[in-house]
Amino acid sequence: MPMPIHSVHWFLDLFDELGITVWIDGGWGVDALLGEQTRDHEDLDIIIGWEDSEQLTDALLEKGFSHVYDDDRKDRNYVMRHLSHGSIDFHVISFSGNGGGIYGPGEVDEVISKSELNSTGSIGGRTVRCLSAEYQVRSHSGYELHPSDFADMKALNQKFGVALLDEQTKSD
Repeated sequence: MPMPIHSVHWFLDLFDELGITVWIDGGWGVDALLGEQTRDHEDLDIIIGWEDSEQLTDALLEKGFSHVYDDDRKDRNYVMRHLSHGSIDFHVISFSGNGGGIYGPGEVDEVISKSELNSTGSIGGRTVRCLSAEYQVRSHSGYELHPSDFADMKALNQKFGVALLDEQTKSD
């Protein structure tokens, strides 16, 4: 079931209510950078610090969310789902001393720079923190891309002039 903008706003309200910092990632993160919804999204991907992930998880459990268990579940990467509000995909980072973050400390160790965490966009007229276009390109590699990924990368290239990787270009 696609996640409509009002569901994203529900999550944004919850983040504000809890006083936690979250960056929008994935498809909604791309659309935030573009300033408009370009396609349907199955879930809301977020980047969140270890310190805030437990607080958000507990709050979601209290609101009737449940954990989704699959082969990809890790402490740094997990999904929670609610029948009415949809799915939220956690990507947990540890903050580094230079203002950046490390995704999956001890497991993946993907460094996210301060500048990559310093972007904003808009979802349904609301300003949100999101990952930079450069990070979006970098993170969309190393796996089999879907047609929506190719479209997202093309849109980022057209709007921001960010260079794409060879695997992100496909002949139409």
